[in-house]
Formats: sequence, C-alpha cells, structure tokens
Amino acid sequence: MWRGALWRRVLWRTVLTLTGGITRRGALPEGGCVVVANHTSHADTAALLAALDSRHAPRIAAAADYWFASPWRRRVCARLAAGFPVRRTGGGMTDLLARTDHLRAGHAVVLFPEGTRARSGEVGAFHRGALVLAEAAGVPVVPVGIAGTDRLLPKHGRLRPALVRVRVGDPLPPTVTPEEARAAVTELHRRTVDEPLRDSRVRKRIAARVTSRWGLPLAFAWAGAEALSWPLMPELLLAVACVAVPRRSLKLALAALAGSLAGGVLALQLAASGVQLPQPLTTDRMRAEVRQQLAVESADAVRHQPWNGVPFKVYAAEAGRAGVPVSDWLAESAAARGSRTLAVGLGFGAFGFLAHRLRRFYGAYLALLGAGFTAGLTLIVANWA
Repeated sequence: MWRGALWRRVLWRTVLTLTGGITRRGALPEGGCVVVANHTSHADTAALLAALDSRHAPRIAAAADYWFASPWRRRVCARLAAGFPVRRTGGGMTDLLARTDHLRAGHAVVLFPEGTRARSGEVGAFHRGALVLAEAAGVPVVPVGIAGTDRLLPKHGRLRPALVRVRVGDPLPPTVTPEEARAAVTELHRRTVDEPLRDSRVRKRIAARVTSRWGLPLAFAWAGAEALSWPLMPELLLAVACVAVPRRSLKLALAALAGSLAGGVLALQLAASGVQLPQPLTTDRMRAEVRQQLAVESADAVRHQPWNGVPFKVYAAEAGRAGVPVSDWLAESAAARGSRTLAVGLGFGAFGFLAHRLRRFYGAYLALLGAGFTAGLTLIVANWA
C-alpha cells in the first residue's frame, strides 16, 4: 500500500513542481488520523497527495456520483488519487465507517468536509462525517490549510502556473465539533494564503503589451518586416514575449508565421519586378549559396533556411529573381518556416511556464538573451562572410 502512496506522491509532486511548485509546513502525527482540509479546486487532491508522507498511505474520499459515475473516472480516481467512493445521496456514513480498519492500521483518510468546492477565499460549513469517522476509529482529526490551488486550477477555469502551499496543523481530539474543526482549517488557510510571487517590472510591462490588442499585430508586422528587410528575426520577439506570457505562445507563433509568409510572398514579388530592398547583416556568399540551391531544388530549397543561418529574406528575394512560382514558394516556405517558428514559440512558452517561479529574474533573462543573440548573429555573419 505504501509503495502505491509513494508512487502517487512522486507523481503529483513532480506535476506540481512543473506547474509552479509546492511547499509544506507541518507533518501528520504518528499513527492513523483523519485529515480535514479546505476545498476550492480539483487540484487540492493532488496537493495533499504530494504533501502528505507516503507512510500514512492517504486515501481520499471522493463523491461517488461524480468520480465513480463512469469506468474511466473510477480508474483515474482510484489509481491516481487513491480515491474511494462516498455517496452524497444516502449511505455516505456507511462508506466512511468502512475505512476504520485503514485508520487503525496507522494510515490516513482525507476528507473535504465542505462536501464540494467552495469559492476562492472561503471555507464553507463542515459536515459531521469526518468527525464521526475519527471518533469511531479513535484517531485524531488533523486540520490542513491549502492555498494556491484556486489559482492553479480555478473552479470551471483553465490550468495556469501557481505556487501551491500546504500547512498541516496540530492534531485535534476525535470529539472535536464541526465548528471547531472548521475554525482550525480556516485559520490555517488564512495563514497559508499564498503571497504573490515576486515579479519583474519589465516582465509585467512586456506582458501588458503582449496581451493588449497590439500584441498579435506586432508579431505579424515584425515577422513580415524581417522577411522584407528588417535584420532581427521574429524568433527573437518570440523569445521575449512567450516567456513573459506563456499562455499566448501559440497565438504569437501563429501570428509571426503568418507575417513571415506574407512578407516572404511580398519580397518574392518585389524582387521579381526588379525592386532591390536593403538586406542588412547579409553577405554575398549567402546570396550565392541560395542561388545555387534554388537552381537545383527550386522552391524546395527553402527547407535549408531554418538550419543554415541564412535569413529568410535572402531566400525570398532570390526566389523572386529566379522566377519561382508564388504557389510553390508559399507551400514550401510554410512548411519550413512553420516548423521553426512554431517550435521556437512553443519551446519558449514551455520554458516560461516551467520557470514561472523565477519570473523576478526576467530582466536578467533578457540581458542574457540579448547577449546570446548578438554573439550568435555575429558568428553567423562572420561564418558567411
């Protein structure tokens, strides 16, 4: 039994570490106990399984009419959350009292006495079931306060990064009243309410711009300008914006891809009509290499662009001079640019999501990013000189 509890603890601690982190204060007493906690999110179960020690092999009471209503929910609840069914429409006390042997064996049973998820910041009235179970088994009641799960996975909301805090209180006697147990949990929750993580002013300013109505048009315009003449590739913008606001990563990457393709088609047509746009930070050797590739592979030559360091605008302009059909160019460049732009955007978004707790160092990240980009660009240009 403890092996399964250890596996679940490692699983959920890993998940919560990746989604913002988890901290715990206090510990369960020796022997069996009934754990009562506040409940604002489905993530509360994961938080308790990650925080409580595996030697107590905690089992979680779950609503039978919801978590055990279908085979797949039953399997998920039983295997991943160590859940057992408790009926909410009659017979629930019998379901709970069946766990007395588990408690007498020195393990823990976890209940959310509110019976359902409450609104953020509130602890609702407690039902008596947990206290009746504790008295029947002769074990203490342990209050626990959970904070941060309402940010991590809000009721009827989406998953987003947040630090989860769990505080385990002192054991209460099995004869404790529901009001006393609720007061203890409320006090723990009040003391545990998560403080906002320290943030960077620079990140907040950039996040405000990225999430404004100008965020996506900026990504589109930047990428389009780079396909024509602008020397800074759109991946630099994605590295800045997607780390600042990870949830916008896909939209930003798609906007940059659309701008890049639109700019590439325009650059091709301008070059085909004899218009020569400036191409800073490019070299004659780059253009010669691209002309040779186009002569052999036509539009398919652009597949080399994501990996060889030659700017996309060089391929677009040389494709126009070589008379590559627009339809062929658009199809091939969509595949080549799409693989790179989407991978970069989603990759930096994932990094920003995982590094959520370190967002106060965003200014230092920008400094390192700028230095790395400058050094890389210098080496690429020097190599193609």
